Parts: sequence; C-alpha cells; structure tokens
Amino acid sequence: MTAQDSATPITPIAVSSGTLLAALGVIAFSLTFPSTVWGLESFGPWSLVAVRSALAALIAGGFLLVMRVPLPGRRHWAGLAVVAGGVVVGFPLLTTLALRTSTTSHAAVVVGLLPLTTAAFAAVRTGRRPSPTFWLAALGGAAVVIAFTVQQSGGALQTGDLYLFGALLVCAAGYTEGGRLARQMPGWQVVGWALMLCLPIALAGSALALTFEPVRLTAHGVIGLLWVAAGSTFFGLYVWYRGMASIGIAKASQLQLAQPLLTLVWSVSLLDERLSPAAPVAAVAVLVCIAVTQRAKS
Repeated sequence: MTAQDSATPITPIAVSSGTLLAALGVIAFSLTFPSTVWGLESFGPWSLVAVRSALAALIAGGFLLVMRVPLPGRRHWAGLAVVAGGVVVGFPLLTTLALRTSTTSHAAVVVGLLPLTTAAFAAVRTGRRPSPTFWLAALGGAAVVIAFTVQQSGGALQTGDLYLFGALLVCAAGYTEGGRLARQMPGWQVVGWALMLCLPIALAGSALALTFEPVRLTAHGVIGLLWVAAGSTFFGLYVWYRGMASIGIAKASQLQLAQPLLTLVWSVSLLDERLSPAAPVAAVAVLVCIAVTQRAKS
C-alpha cells in the first residue's frame, strides 16, 4: 500500500455509494432485453441498434458541450475505442440479433456469465487477483444463474447462441476498460466520449438501415427505443462506471448476478412470459453469492 493509499482510504460511505450506483446500473441494464424486444416491434435489428446509438450519442454530446469538457488525452482514446466497440456497438448489436429468435430468459444466460467473464478480464487487464473465496462465490453464482436460465429455456441450444456468447466477450472487455478509465476521468465522460466515437458510424448506419428495414411505429416500439438509448446506454453506463470506479471492477461485476433474475421479472410483467417456480430459490442463492463476493478480498 502506498502513502497515498493509506492517506485516502475508501470509507464505508464511499463503498455504499459505489455499490448503490452500480446497482442502479444493473437495474437499468435489466430492462434492456425487454425494451429491445419492444423496440423490435417497430424497427429492424440494424435500425434499432444504429438509432439507439445515435440518440445516446446526441444526449452525451449535449452534456459534454454544455459542461465544456475538454477532449481526453491521447493515452485514453484506445481504451475509449474498446468501450465503444464492446458496449456501445458490439453488445447491443449481437444481443439484438439474438433476440430475433431467442427469448429474453434464454438471452439472460449472457448476463449470467458476464460477471465472471468481466472479473476474469479485469484480473488480466489490471493485474489484481481476487481471493479464492471471491472466485468460488462468483463461480457459484454464475452456476446458479446458468442452471436457472437454461432450465427456463428448456435446455436446448438456439440459433442466437453464437451471437450471445460473442456479446458476452465484447461486453466484458468494454466493462473492464471502462471501469479502468473511470478511475482517471468521471464515469459519464467515459460513456460520453465512447458514444461520440460511434456517432459518425451511428448516423450513417441509421440512414442506411432505415432505408432497407421497414419501420412500423408503435407505442411499445418507441418506448423501447427511448429506453435502450437514454436508459440503458447513457444513464445505465454512467452510474455503472461510477460504481465500478468506487468499489472495483470485480466486485461491481458480481452485482450483475442479479440482472438475469430482474430481467425475468420484467419479462413476466412486460412481455407476458411465464416465470418458473424455481425463481425465488434462484434469487436467494444468487443474493447469497453476491453478499459473499462483496465481503471477499478483491
């Protein structure tokens, strides 16, 4: 521990605040799959992702302009490109393509594996090595979520699985790099500049995709688009990266073990999907694993 570390320890209040911010991000993300399904009522998959990214980038650009935020340093742009490619473009596109044929419960397998994958990426990228207790709890939580979501989908592989596992990898990389950058600049600026990097491609993609994919506007479709743009992509990533910067990438990532279960709740209430009686049991098991990871040395 350095003199600076000992002089500025993380207080219980800071940790609590960081956990709350990361949890808000998880809640925002848990609505992404149901909102995407709604959005697909009005837009094609390519149009939905392109317009979503363009709207989120315009929101972020407005904040950056009003706050007169200077351009990031040259050393930050490579990391921002990883965030943009993984979180702004890769994950939304791959999961949207998957949700054309997969149910939200099946797609939740991705989120079930994401905390473990993010922790692994963070260990490699940052050099931090969580304790064995942390890894056992993380593996246990992932196993519970995977077993639950696979049971929900009947255990059969679907055509969207390749998209889902690809989304898992690119998102874990984007989360890890974004969490690292959020220690060097405010989390909302990490999100903002990553979105701005994608704006030219998003605008061009929107114009092209809207030309070839039919648009049938419905209330669900518009609400779904607005949420994935403003809620999931901008607000969700903003509080998520702030939370990761406060409590660490590995610990924050384990809060996402609750995300598939929240997604299933939204799927039942918003999409009329049926929920298994095993859900309460799985919820308790996951919450226990989360509690262990939050107390374990990371």
